[in-house]
Amino acid sequence: MSDRKYRQRGYQDDGPSPSKAERRPSQPKAREPRGQLPLRPSSPNMPGFHDVIRCARCGRLLDAPIGDTSTCVQCGSALHSCAQCAWFDTGSRFECAQRIPARVTPKDGQNGCGHFAPRVTVERQTRSQRGPSSAKQAFDDLFK
Repeated sequence: MSDRKYRQRGYQDDGPSPSKAERRPSQPKAREPRGQLPLRPSSPNMPGFHDVIRCARCGRLLDAPIGDTSTCVQCGSALHSCAQCAWFDTGSRFECAQRIPARVTPKDGQNGCGHFAPRVTVERQTRSQRGPSSAKQAFDDLFK
C-alpha cells in the first residue's frame, strides 16, 4: 500500500474482504404500494384526489348509480355497456378481462352482462368543496 499515491482502502488491498452478507443484514423497507396515490392531501394547500365515474363517450361526470337501463343525460349513450365497464380490455379475448362464453356486441350498446362494474378513475380535486359562495363573502372572511 505504500507504493500507491492515495492511501484509501479499495479493490487493490490484499486483505480478505467481507462478503455482502457479513457487512450488514438486509432488512426489507416498509413501502407503500406503487401506483397508489394518497386520497388526502399532505398539506392543507395541496389538492386531494377523489374517485369519479365519467361517461365513456362524452366525459360527463356521473353522480347517480348506474342501472341496467341507465343512459347519459348529455349524449344519450347507454351506461351499462362494455365501453363503460372496468373489465373492458381491447387486448383480451372477446375484449373483456373476465371469462365470458361469447363476444358481446356492440361494445357501446346496452347489455345485461353480469360482470359489469363501472370504470372508476382517480382525479385531482381542482376546486375546494368548502369554498366561499361569493367574492364578497371571501373578502369578509379575511377580516374575521
